Amino acid sequence: MVGHRFVEDMSRSIARGIPLAEEAGLGELTLGGFIRQVTERHGPREALVQTRPDGMVERWSYDELWSQSVAVAKALTARGIGKGERVGILMTNRGEMLAAIFGTALAGGTAAVLSTFSTPHEMKHLLGLSACSILLFERQVLKKDFAAMLVDLEPAIGSTSPRALISVKFPFLRELAMLDGDAPLGAIEIWDGFLASGDAIAADLVAARATTVTPSDPGVLFFSSGSTGKPKGILSAHRGVTLQMWRMGDQQGLDEGVRTWTANGFFWSGNFAMAVGATLAKGGSLILQRVFQPAEAVDLMARERASFLFAWPHQWAQLMDAPNWQTADLSAMRHVDIDSPLAKQPTIATNWIEPRHCYGNTETFTLSTAFPANTPRESGGASHGLPLPGNLLKIVDPLTGAVVPVGERGEVAIKGPTLMMGYVGTPLDDTLDDEGYFRTGDGGYIDAQGRLFWEGRLNDIIKTGGANVSPIEIDDILRDCPGVKVSQTVGVPDELLGELVVACIVPHHGAALDEAAVQAFARHALASYKVPRRVLFFTEDALRMTGSAKIKTADLRTLAARTLNP
Repeated sequence: MVGHRFVEDMSRSIARGIPLAEEAGLGELTLGGFIRQVTERHGPREALVQTRPDGMVERWSYDELWSQSVAVAKALTARGIGKGERVGILMTNRGEMLAAIFGTALAGGTAAVLSTFSTPHEMKHLLGLSACSILLFERQVLKKDFAAMLVDLEPAIGSTSPRALISVKFPFLRELAMLDGDAPLGAIEIWDGFLASGDAIAADLVAARATTVTPSDPGVLFFSSGSTGKPKGILSAHRGVTLQMWRMGDQQGLDEGVRTWTANGFFWSGNFAMAVGATLAKGGSLILQRVFQPAEAVDLMARERASFLFAWPHQWAQLMDAPNWQTADLSAMRHVDIDSPLAKQPTIATNWIEPRHCYGNTETFTLSTAFPANTPRESGGASHGLPLPGNLLKIVDPLTGAVVPVGERGEVAIKGPTLMMGYVGTPLDDTLDDEGYFRTGDGGYIDAQGRLFWEGRLNDIIKTGGANVSPIEIDDILRDCPGVKVSQTVGVPDELLGELVVACIVPHHGAALDEAAVQAFARHALASYKVPRRVLFFTEDALRMTGSAKIKTADLRTLAARTLNP
């Protein structure tokens, strides 16, 4: 699937993918069209299996996923949702989440997909930025009661009858519906009641709405931490999302009928495209786990004959430490990298080579350069792949924006058919350069073969366990921690997580601070994956701060690494 044109001018670091028109295997380029087309192809086959909160195992065929999506679309239509209007979706990996996303698309709306890791501090920001008019959410995730959280954020939600909400804090939010609730709570309806409200809507009306949606219309709003500290709203067109959904099965070398286990949140673009899209496009089944529990995950893989394990490296060690790992029958597991430690499980036999040579961002709805699965190691080398079809890649001087010669290091810039429509609240001309390229803030170079070599971030974003984490966001929180004088967070290389989130702190004189206290303070405002894994304490003299109380990030990263690994 991956093709490219070699660099023709050695004085300019510009690489091109093959024209999009030459890419095979694509289908309908709207989310509604995608789910309709895969349903037409695979109707009675199993699309997903999930364990409900009551412990019952539930299986949905493609036909059932379609009917559930249409039911959501009918309910949204009954609520008067307009074209492009945003529907917030706050759920773990479950069939209802997928039905909500596809149903929103069929009704003509835009799905704003929110992270279940969100704290109240983060949820307030996400609801405000997304400007969603309807919120569909899961009541409880582990110890989080999102209904209670929402009422705390906006008391009117708890004191208003359904469909009568007027909120000053969230002025566009007018209706809410929750999964797993026994009874309505103020303005919050239960899921069955929400769906029932669409019973009188004709399927023909949903079909008519879906036909008005074009590939260039807004499809989804995902969120990613950026250099400004708070999560950015990244708006993607239907075409960009569905291109990645169609192509990722072939990119990963997945078999027809693949059975994919995953517990990674579908509110991140990579998981949505590479697990949901790839599996459904291949007529496979998603083996869903709402919250990652290693022993339960192993049981699910064995029981459901999983053939593809979609997990981040930091989860591998937890799976291998599970008490049932060595004894489980995982003989159906074909798509495990031949060099992965997971491949040593007694029942796994594999010759699959993971497509690890790749690079992408939420702004390009995951991968923009890659080599496909089973590419020989010597072909990929240390690179991060070739531009995917339709993409143009260039390396520029970070200060001047001028294209640098081939092999010279600079900033990675990208444009192509999966590039975002823009950041919510940011003018597009503030995001793209004069030629329409997105300046990623990442550093690297390309060689004469057009291969990208990514070498890290110029803007200091930490990539840990597959998620982007802003050190600015963390430091904004930690500076309010009693006893903290200076906080500067960095990413330290880590074999398991990619980078370890490490907070480097100068305490006030006489303050009684320890690592556990700082981490406990952070947990009140930050999602779990953003809480520093390690907290280091230094004197001002040791850090040699500048006049602005800042430390050079590269120097601090080196100091932190040496402190952790003397």
